[in-house]
Amino acid sequence: MTMLMHTRGPFERAPNSPERQDAAGTDAAEARLAMVKRFGMCALTLLLAGSALTGIVALRTIAVFHTLNMNIH
Repeated sequence: MTMLMHTRGPFERAPNSPERQDAAGTDAAEARLAMVKRFGMCALTLLLAGSALTGIVALRTIAVFHTLNMNIH
């Protein structure tokens, strides 16, 4: 008999209500957005580190060539 009776309170949502499904979809969308942001930040960090390393190598190369050219004369 309890299966046929209304066991939820007056303000509780049904287990398969559209509001509950929308809330689950919103949580999934927020989790996906957080994952995309985290991936973007990692990609930008790697790009910045690569740019810094390239700049350091370029400056050292310029310094070496400048020193070699000064010693030839």
